[in-house]
Amino acid sequence: MNMPLYESAPVRVRDDITAAHKRAWQRLSEAGTWWTGEQRVAIAAEARNALGCSLCQERKAAVSPFAVEGDHQSLGVLPNPVVDVIHRILTDPGRLTKRWYKQVLASGISDTEYVEIVGVVVTLVVIDTFARAIGVPTIELPAAVEGEPSRIRPLSAKLEEAWVPMIAVSDAKGPEADLYRSEFTGNIQRALSLVPNEVRGLSDLAAAHYVPFEKVVDVTFRRSISRPQMELLAGRVSALNNCFY
Repeated sequence: MNMPLYESAPVRVRDDITAAHKRAWQRLSEAGTWWTGEQRVAIAAEARNALGCSLCQERKAAVSPFAVEGDHQSLGVLPNPVVDVIHRILTDPGRLTKRWYKQVLASGISDTEYVEIVGVVVTLVVIDTFARAIGVPTIELPAAVEGEPSRIRPLSAKLEEAWVPMIAVSDAKGPEADLYRSEFTGNIQRALSLVPNEVRGLSDLAAAHYVPFEKVVDVTFRRSISRPQMELLAGRVSALNNCFY
């Protein structure tokens, strides 16, 4: 992606953030592991569209999102089960349940496809939230690149305590040897490991926006603010977002 980013921003944006966003947009446009580039861009577009969905707003306001029936206001590109996954992940992720996830699988979406949807939505949320935070318009979604998904499922991914299979740190070998850059890693990172490229994408964005994963345990790491200040802000934002994690 060669187009300039954030030139109109009222604040200076670090070069490493701009570079990470360009790499993320490039990954988004290309065939992934289970979805084509066209489908991945469509997933991102539907995620943006979910913010204006009246059904999602009704569910968000309800005591239980599962008490409200109806049809999503979708873009009409993706199958309805995929649209529902995207909208729920984006608008009300804290109230998703394992029972709902099993219904997702029963609808014909595989566990690997589900994880890649999560990865695409996470990528979009990071970049769109950053744009809103610095007061610039969201970036136009990239044009899709032709190509077929690799459809490679890591053999080392195992079903443990999570809903989806994950790769343990001790099992990250061979093609997945680069996934975890230290013996310490969080489940937030491992949660995407059924689709290793989504871990790599998250790690790239996290290194620019937060800290490199291998530096998470380093309390002396700093940028313009100290690590304790970073954690204070992160904790406050998590509280405001009602982050159950």
